[in-house]
Amino acid sequence: MIIGIGVDVVDVERFQHQIEASPRLAERLFSAHERELPLRSLAARYAAKEALIKALGGSDGVNWQDIEVPRLGERQAPNYVLTGETAATVAARGVTSLHLSLSHDAGIAVAYAVLEGAAPDGGGAAEPG
Repeated sequence: MIIGIGVDVVDVERFQHQIEASPRLAERLFSAHERELPLRSLAARYAAKEALIKALGGSDGVNWQDIEVPRLGERQAPNYVLTGETAATVAARGVTSLHLSLSHDAGIAVAYAVLEGAAPDGGGAAEPG
């Protein structure tokens, strides 16, 4: 069953200005591995983290440094690597599977997250009656 869906869109140029104005912002938002990526990829990862937060229904129990979106190559679907408090929060909310789609084009980066898990009673979806 779907537990949450989140989407976020980032203007890459505006994102660049924010990073340039506050250089430590990148350190707070991204892992060392992520910071090696091009700016448009960083913008997409920022969108991915925001989409996850939206899919969870808020940022309680979420730490930006606990969310990584590693670069896996062009032929592999993007995914989240969660650690620490964020991993515990996601598990506590019953999430068993996370799906992520990223894209960037024409100065815009977008991410779409879908969280799946068991129904609150532990069963599957209700059968039609």
